[in-house]
Amino acid sequence: MSKTISFAILHFSVAFTITYLLTGDVLVGGLVALVEPTVNTLVFYCHEKVWKRIELRASSKGFSSSAYDAPARL
Repeated sequence: MSKTISFAILHFSVAFTITYLLTGDVLVGGLVALVEPTVNTLVFYCHEKVWKRIELRASSKGFSSSAYDAPARL
C-alpha cells in the first residue's frame, strides 16, 4: 500500500502542476489534481491486484506469467 500512496502523492503533484501551467487557474489545477489522480490511483491498485492474481495462477500451474519466458512445450 505504501507504493500506491507514494504514487498518488507524486501523481497529485504532477497533475496540479501541469494543469496550473496550462490554465493558470489554481482552482482548476486543484480540481484536476484531486479527481484524475484519485481515479488513476484506484485503477493502478486494481491493476496490480489483478496482475498478482494472474502471476499466482500461472505459477501454481507451472507456467510463467510472461509470454517471453514461458516454458517450451513439446
